[in-house]
Amino acid sequence: MFLYSLDNKRYHTLNYFYKQKFGKKVFKVSLNMGLSCPNKVNGSGCIFCSNSSGDFAGNPYDDIATQFETIKSMMEKKWPDAYYIGYFQAGTNTYAPLEVLKKNYEEVLRQPNVVGLSIATRSDAISLEVMDYLEELNQRTFLTIELGLQSIHEDTLKFIRRGHSLENFTECVKELKRRGISVVVHIINGLPNETKEDMIETVKYLNDLHIDGIKIHMLHILKDTPLAKYYELHPFHVLTKEEYIDIVVTQLTYLDPKIVIHRITGDPKKEDLIAPEWLLKKFCVLNDIDKEMKKRDVTQGCRL
Repeated sequence: MFLYSLDNKRYHTLNYFYKQKFGKKVFKVSLNMGLSCPNKVNGSGCIFCSNSSGDFAGNPYDDIATQFETIKSMMEKKWPDAYYIGYFQAGTNTYAPLEVLKKNYEEVLRQPNVVGLSIATRSDAISLEVMDYLEELNQRTFLTIELGLQSIHEDTLKFIRRGHSLENFTECVKELKRRGISVVVHIINGLPNETKEDMIETVKYLNDLHIDGIKIHMLHILKDTPLAKYYELHPFHVLTKEEYIDIVVTQLTYLDPKIVIHRITGDPKKEDLIAPEWLLKKFCVLNDIDKEMKKRDVTQGCRL
């Protein structure tokens, strides 16, 4: 059995990581501060971004404590003896005055059985004073910063209107790591004009940055997004399930086994999805990744 798994998977699962670190089941409680994004304020936002982004998080019209209690109460019906991580998921969760961030972060840390915070943000949206506060916060709780990147390739970053450079992202990761803060990075497979080799290069680059975790997404085209309009006017190849699985399995072999795989596929809402439809069958994709890794007899990091 692969060293960093409890369920015969051949990659480092988040469930294993949490069990080893905290000794019991851990849930992420998705929260919504109602924050915007500098890329939307200063431009038109990423090409794939939907107004429904963050739908799985709490209701932004409720305060953070109410959001936390509402979501936690649903989870504890199934797992009454669990720890919780406050997951600031929707929007760019360092893109606000420091006092606003402190108020919300500290409110979550006051809740019973909360063992950490996970904060989703962008590399161009962490000011020096916020970075200093995050460093202090990291001394008091288990803190993870999630950074969107999507691709290391500058042509792709421009096409998807990412709004920051690879250099900006890299410097942010290095600074967070210098301060001892865990970093999880989001990437997207299947972006237009990228080859399998391009996607593998993205993973290799992140591996060399010594990130702590990764979320691997499949590009999906959602209604009412700039990407949907582009796809209608300029149809491009969307990865098949088989192509996606082949790429993910190969990517995993180039990742250090200690890097935690937080996500390995997506789960868009059916009513919002244009393509690909196969992505709706999340557990089939997960199972097929397991089968392919077993078939090839590979594990995470085996090519390093």
